[in-house]
Amino acid sequence: MKTLMRVGALALALSAGAAPAALAQAPPPAADSMFRATTLNLSAHGQVEVAPDMATISLGVMTQGATAVAAMQANAARMTAVTAALQKGGIAARDIQTSGLNLSPQYRYEANKPPVLTGYQASNMVTVKVRDLTRLGQAVDATVNAGANQVNGVSFGLQDPTAAENAAREQAVKALGAKAMLYAGATGYRVSRLVQLSEGGGYSAPPPMPMMEMRMSAAKADTPVSPGEMTVRIDVTGLYELTR
Repeated sequence: MKTLMRVGALALALSAGAAPAALAQAPPPAADSMFRATTLNLSAHGQVEVAPDMATISLGVMTQGATAVAAMQANAARMTAVTAALQKGGIAARDIQTSGLNLSPQYRYEANKPPVLTGYQASNMVTVKVRDLTRLGQAVDATVNAGANQVNGVSFGLQDPTAAENAAREQAVKALGAKAMLYAGATGYRVSRLVQLSEGGGYSAPPPMPMMEMRMSAAKADTPVSPGEMTVRIDVTGLYELTR
C-alpha cells in the first residue's frame, strides 16, 4: 500500500514538472515576427491618357423571308456585299469575324387566337477591327450603303497597350511610396521595407457607343469619327513594414 502511494506521488511530480516546460515553449518565429512588426497596408493607382489607335465596330444584317431558306438566302447575299465593301475599304479579312448568327420564326398575335406564323427573320452580326482610324468613317458608310442595317456600336482601343500600362505602373508605384512615407511620418514611424506588392486593373477597351447614336451617325453622308483619348489605369496594393 505504501509502495503504490509512493509511485503515484512520483508520477504526479513528474507530470507537474513537465507542465511549465510545455508552457514555456516559444511561438514559431514567423508568428512572433508578425506580431512584433508594425505594418502599413495601402493602395494607390496610376493612370495615363492616350489616343487610341484602333476601333472595333459591331454591325450586321437583318432580313425577313416567307420561309427560313428565303430569309437566310437574302441575309447571305446582303452580308456578302457588306463584307466585300469592308475589304474594298482596306479592312483585312482577318479583322472581320462573325459574332452572331440567328434565325427565328415571326408570329402574329391576336387576342383569344393561337399565334400565326408570318415568316422568318435572319440576322448575321460581325465584329470588325479597324486598325487605321482614318478609314473608320468610310468603313461605316460603306457597310451601310452595302446593306448593313444593324450598327450596334463602336469602341476604341490600343493595339499594344504595353507602353501605356508601364507608364501607369510607374505612376502607381510612386504614388504608393509617397503615401507610405506620409502615413509613416504622421504616426511617428519610418518606412523600413516593402514587404509585398500586388497589381490589379489594367487596360480594357471601353464599352461600345450606344446603338442609337451609331445609327444616327451612320445615316449621314460622311460619318464623323472622334476617337478622343482613353484612360489606362493600374491599381497597386502594398504592404510596408514600419520601424521607429
